[in-house]
Amino acid sequence: MADMCPLSSDGQDPAELPDLNDPLVDHSAGRLFLSEAFNIILQEVLCKGTDVKQKVCEWREPGHLALLLDVELRAAGEPQQRLLQRVQDVAKYSIKTSHPRFFNQLFAGVDYHALAGRFLSEALNTNLYTYEVAPVLVLIEAEVLRSLRQLVGWTEGDGIFCPGGSTCNMFAMNLARYRLFPEVKTQGLWAVPRLAVFTSAESHYSVKKGAAYLGIGTDNIVVVKVDEGGRLIPEDLEEKIELTKSQGAVPLLVSCTSGTTVRGAFDPLDRVADVCEKHAVWMHVDAAWGGSVLFSEQRRRLMDGVARAHSVAWNPHKLLMAGLQCSALLLRDTTNLLKKCHSANATYLFQQDKFYDVNLDVGDKTIQCGRKDDCLKLWLMWKAVGSVGLAERVDKAFNLVRYLVEQMRKREGFHLLWEPEFLNVCFWFIPPSMRGKEGQADYQDRLANVAPVIKERMIKQGTMMVGYQPLGDKVNFFRMIVLSTLVSKEDMDFFLDEIERLGNDL
Repeated sequence: MADMCPLSSDGQDPAELPDLNDPLVDHSAGRLFLSEAFNIILQEVLCKGTDVKQKVCEWREPGHLALLLDVELRAAGEPQQRLLQRVQDVAKYSIKTSHPRFFNQLFAGVDYHALAGRFLSEALNTNLYTYEVAPVLVLIEAEVLRSLRQLVGWTEGDGIFCPGGSTCNMFAMNLARYRLFPEVKTQGLWAVPRLAVFTSAESHYSVKKGAAYLGIGTDNIVVVKVDEGGRLIPEDLEEKIELTKSQGAVPLLVSCTSGTTVRGAFDPLDRVADVCEKHAVWMHVDAAWGGSVLFSEQRRRLMDGVARAHSVAWNPHKLLMAGLQCSALLLRDTTNLLKKCHSANATYLFQQDKFYDVNLDVGDKTIQCGRKDDCLKLWLMWKAVGSVGLAERVDKAFNLVRYLVEQMRKREGFHLLWEPEFLNVCFWFIPPSMRGKEGQADYQDRLANVAPVIKERMIKQGTMMVGYQPLGDKVNFFRMIVLSTLVSKEDMDFFLDEIERLGNDL
């Protein structure tokens, strides 16, 4: 990393930077400021921020942090030297999500090819809605979507990059409704009967949010039971579809999950597809977290049956490390349903008498107007390492999880809640003072407090980050996520050592 950190600024002292508020100053001053700021970013975020010897975070209480950052916005601009200090402070006090010991979320690490794509995207500053303003990016997005669909198992289809997996899930719901009741687009909710959406008890909360946003209503989310591994039970799904029909509602969509947020469970897609086909219900797969297993010949079996779905949501910014945000909605549809459902035919953008193929103007496929080129970073990364390289990332993460679980079983005090199906390792840490006392009346209350206290200690010391949560009758437990290519077996050992160090006195 050291050799990539320096960025020349021609030796000029930042204190001597021209004042950009002076209207007579030319662009060279701005470029010089950018060069200095970029150097800070490389040093603080990409050098220190990926160095295992550095902290994951420099924790400060909110009031103190606001003073350190000098967040107040004022009428007059500020000197460039002070602005560079602000850049330094923002980098220093932000969480280092690329750090090898950031295990807190379903995203982590950094891919430098993808990062180059992100820098390029920001510099280009264009809008991916028409070919005339984004010719390169329109073609790149089409190729990336085609390649992702191919991994799903579709030789034809459609798709669009959306601002996050939650939006992908909402789009799928909207498309399913439009397919059944196209008049809803013009007549609104008056035109449709009561609709029902089916999803597992452990699916992502965006299914509920989508139903609320689209006017379907959260009361019309039918929760399907899960098995002991957190996977949707197809038999219960069928029973609930039949019950919903008998109550006069129309089954609209089944939202399966490939890689649930907490446990990392994969719903049995083939068996769910049987039910959906029997009842002519749209089958959507929320593969935001787990979709990247499709790159791996060893792991893609987890999504057997995905080609039978109508739509798939997939977030390459997670396991593939394409960088936030990078979320694709993939469709099996070949009838241009995406555009029919969302188009408004704005004549100032989507003129039909252009000198090129107007089908290349993809902006009317989405509810957005402004849309970033989230495909570029994934394309550049994919070009660099190939499908084989991306498959190796997936397999490496699985191997590290296997190693972590093996080591966890050798240590006293670590209680694995479920055998991991994916890259989520859920466990309790039982401090020495609580071992062998499971029968005591206050045991569950005491256990629920362990993870929050350890989490507070690790953040304030800055050594690592890992999430925790309750689920059902299970009180707070740690959810360890392993995905970054920067992570090693040594980091797995450190993780276990650190949990013990922070929690042994509780």
